[in-house]
Amino acid sequence: MKKLVVVAATAGLSLTGLGAAGAQAATPAAAFKPSIVKWHACPADFVKTVHDNYDALYPVSKIVQCGELSVPLDWSKPKGQKITLQLTRTPHTAKGPAKGDIVVNPGGPGGGGALFGPRVFAQNSAPMRAAYNVIGFDPRGVGMSKPAITCDTSYSQGPRPDYGTGDRKSVKTWLAKSKGYAKACAKKYGKGSKINMLDHIKTVDVVKDVDAIRGALGRQKLDYYGASYGTYIGQVYATLFPKKVGRMVLDGNVGPSGVWYKANLSQDVAFDTNINYYFGWIAKYDSVYHLGKTQKAVRAYFYGLRNKLAKKPVFGANSDGTKTVVGSDDLTDNIQNAGYRRSQAVWHSYAAGLSAYKAGDVKALLDTFGAPTKASGVPVDDNGYAIYSGVQCTDVQWPTSWAKWQRDNTTINKKHPFLTWGNAWYNAPCLFWGAKAGKPTKIGATKNLPKNILMFQSTNDAATPYAGALELHKTLRGSHLVVQDGDRTHCIVHRGSAAVDAYFDAYFLNGKLPNKSTVHVPQLGDPTPPAAQANTLNAGQSQAAVNDVIR
Repeated sequence: MKKLVVVAATAGLSLTGLGAAGAQAATPAAAFKPSIVKWHACPADFVKTVHDNYDALYPVSKIVQCGELSVPLDWSKPKGQKITLQLTRTPHTAKGPAKGDIVVNPGGPGGGGALFGPRVFAQNSAPMRAAYNVIGFDPRGVGMSKPAITCDTSYSQGPRPDYGTGDRKSVKTWLAKSKGYAKACAKKYGKGSKINMLDHIKTVDVVKDVDAIRGALGRQKLDYYGASYGTYIGQVYATLFPKKVGRMVLDGNVGPSGVWYKANLSQDVAFDTNINYYFGWIAKYDSVYHLGKTQKAVRAYFYGLRNKLAKKPVFGANSDGTKTVVGSDDLTDNIQNAGYRRSQAVWHSYAAGLSAYKAGDVKALLDTFGAPTKASGVPVDDNGYAIYSGVQCTDVQWPTSWAKWQRDNTTINKKHPFLTWGNAWYNAPCLFWGAKAGKPTKIGATKNLPKNILMFQSTNDAATPYAGALELHKTLRGSHLVVQDGDRTHCIVHRGSAAVDAYFDAYFLNGKLPNKSTVHVPQLGDPTPPAAQANTLNAGQSQAAVNDVIR
């Protein structure tokens, strides 16, 4: 999903899974014996990042540890070329042995989990911190793992061409741009390169890495918390290694039959719905933001500005002096975060930025929505995007006919224009990807499927729409589902609901599942703006708000 964000899917593709290959798929991994992780002090810059982001919740920077794990690049050749995964451990606070190690993943694909581990620990309740170590990991190719993939650090520098509406000019421009990105990745990490990562970055490879992490921790069973795309990792693990599942929580769930083309199309509809709701929220507080007293008026202002920026981007320097530009794409990509989560910080930051710009403050627009220009000399880290593309483009074969993409996106864009074409171009490198696609795992295709998986989902989640969670709940026979009715937050554990977190704690601490297959908890309601008049957040504050969104 765009910035998956997470979910994506496959149009018209029959998900022929591994079927009986579940046990067979585990065989090469079983032949690999991981070494026990040696924990040590983390790098100073990593510790500072942990301190700055999470120590207000709990002083995790004082206790977090780092470790590395060597795994096969190609799991069919367990004694062949190796790569390195970066792990973190935030140790439990009680005396004596820990109740367990919860391995966590934040999603993506491409999300860095080494930092996510301390975050989850800091957000955990005191009893959870006392009982469990939390293990974070940067998946293969991500972050501090080695090698960390990066294909083209200028790809997202501005100004970028307008996403368009499927018109001939934008299609020609973006197909060429997408092809160029795919070629850059293939040149660095495809066949013939020093490390052929592109052929070995599928979800099933990551899942085998996760099982290696379990073994390296000395655990017979995997305790796991996965958010967003991390739920897909959990689904595949439970299918391929069902007897090794301990306690598993899946939060913000990927629909198993949507991998990956169709899920992106579903996102287009869901994000358009959520962003229109957000416009209505801005209108409700017109006395603060002055962008329009009705949803229609705010929507008109947004699309009017987007059209204006498509013709003439705004250039300037942001608050830290970086040469910056805001084009139509930058406006859309940033404000999309408001569709991920109900949050005062996120919702206010973008509304305040637009409000300040309308009042004549160009710097506010640059700080809130800007991207570095090529002239700035500031590279844009594309590690997350490279991994996202590598996983999604090879997990399953995407439609190879551009005519189908054009037809599907044109149809959706007529009613849901917010994200549709931006999302299409975000995924378009899959048309040209330099590695052969595989076949997705058929989720649940095992006789030994664990019956104790606990799922969490909000009904108006745009990144992983509710219909996919219902499908997964049915597929994971015996699973339990906690639903937050009416909420628009992607991933709901540790998002402010005491009822949600109580189910999470009861499960991990006592093995207690909800008394029904599906239980419902109330939504939290919409945030309110800060009491003071709207002032745009500075660039650092705005970025912090965005970083608080689980991808």
